[in-house]
Amino acid sequence: MPLYFYKAVNRDGETEEGERQAADESALLLALQQDGLLPIKIALASSKPFAWLRFGSKKSGISRKDVALFTHELLTLLQSGLPLDRALVVLLELTESQPTMNAMIGKVLESVKGGAQFSDALEQQTGVFSRFYLNLIRAGEAGGALEQVLERLTDYLERSQELRETVSTAMIYPAILVTMSAASLLLLLTFVVPQFTEMFESAGKELPVPTQIVVAVAQGLKDYWWAIPLIIISTISYFRYQMADRDRKYVWDRRLIHLPLVGDLIKKIAIANFSRTLATLLNNGVTLLTALTIVKDTVTNLVVAEKIDLAVESLKQGGGLTAPLIESGLFPTLAIQMIKLGEDSGHLDQMLDRVATTYDKEVKTAVTRMLALLEPALIVGLGIMIAGIIISILMAILSVNDLAF
Repeated sequence: MPLYFYKAVNRDGETEEGERQAADESALLLALQQDGLLPIKIALASSKPFAWLRFGSKKSGISRKDVALFTHELLTLLQSGLPLDRALVVLLELTESQPTMNAMIGKVLESVKGGAQFSDALEQQTGVFSRFYLNLIRAGEAGGALEQVLERLTDYLERSQELRETVSTAMIYPAILVTMSAASLLLLLTFVVPQFTEMFESAGKELPVPTQIVVAVAQGLKDYWWAIPLIIISTISYFRYQMADRDRKYVWDRRLIHLPLVGDLIKKIAIANFSRTLATLLNNGVTLLTALTIVKDTVTNLVVAEKIDLAVESLKQGGGLTAPLIESGLFPTLAIQMIKLGEDSGHLDQMLDRVATTYDKEVKTAVTRMLALLEPALIVGLGIMIAGIIISILMAILSVNDLAF
C-alpha cells in the first residue's frame, strides 16, 4: 500500500502531521475521521531524497479561479430555484470542456445522489477545497442557509482573488524591465563587445582595466553560455529545497517580513487575509477558537501563523484576542484598535470586515509606492550598466588612437 503524508486537526484544535499507509486517499480520509481528526491535507509521501527538485508537486489540477467560478455558478443556479442535485447536473454539462473540473463535479454529484451531505462530498475531493471552505459549507447546511453561505464565499473568493491580482499585475512591468535589461546586456556583451575585441587585440596595446573587465565578461559568456541555464535551475532548486522544510521556510519568512518595503507589504496582505477569513467564518457561526485554528492553517507565512497560534493558546486559557495580537508586533495600532472595539462591543465580525477593507486599500497604496521606487531604480541601474560598457569601449578606442599618433 502507498504511504501518504497527512496534516489534520484534532478535537483540541491542534494541528497534527504524520504518515500512514492506506489503499487510497479516500480510505485514509475515512480512517482519519474515525480517529477524530479533521484532515487538511493529504499527499503521497515521496521516498525520493531529492523530491524537492521537481518543478511542481502533484496537485488536483483545479485552481482557485476554478473554485471561485464553481461557487459563483452554483450560487446562481440555487438562487434560480434549482435543487442541489439538479444544479450539479447543470454544472456537469457546463464543464464538459474542462475534464478535471468535470470529473470533480461528477464525483460530488455521485456522492450527493448516494445520500452524502454536500460538505462531505466536497471533502472527499482531496486537495480541491480548503478547510475554511468546507467549514463554511458545513455551517450553511446545519443552519439551512447554504445559499447565503455560498454568497459570502463568492464575495470572499472574489475579494481575495482581486487582492492577489493587484499584487501580481503590479509586478508585470518590473518583470518586463528586468527581462529587457538582461536581454540588452546579453546583446551588448555577446554581439557588440566581441566586434571591438578583435580590433583591440590587433592594436597590440594593453587595454584599460574597465575594458579588460568587460572583455573578460563577454568572453566568459561566449565560452560558458551553457552555465546560465544551469545557474537558473540551481537557484530555483535551492529555493524549492529551502521551502520544502518547515524550519528553513520559517527562517526565510522571518527574513522577508523584516525587509523594508517588501516586509510592510507582506504584513498588510497577511492582515487583510487574516481579517477577511476570520470575519467570514464568524459571520457563519463558527466559534472564534475554531475559526482562528482554521485561519492559522490558511496563512502561508509561518511567522504570521506562529503569532496566530499564540492567540489560539490565549483563547484556550480564557484570554482575549487583542492582547496576543498586540504582543505579536505584526498588527499596526489601527488594526488592533478596530479589533479591540469589535471584541468589546460584540461585533467582532463586522470590525474584522472593515479591517480587511481598510488593508485591501493599504496594500494597493503600498504596491503603488513600491513601484514608484522600483521602476526608476531599475531604469537607472540599466542605464549605469550600459553606460559602463560603452565608456569602457570608448576608453579602449581612445587608447588605441593615442598609440596610432
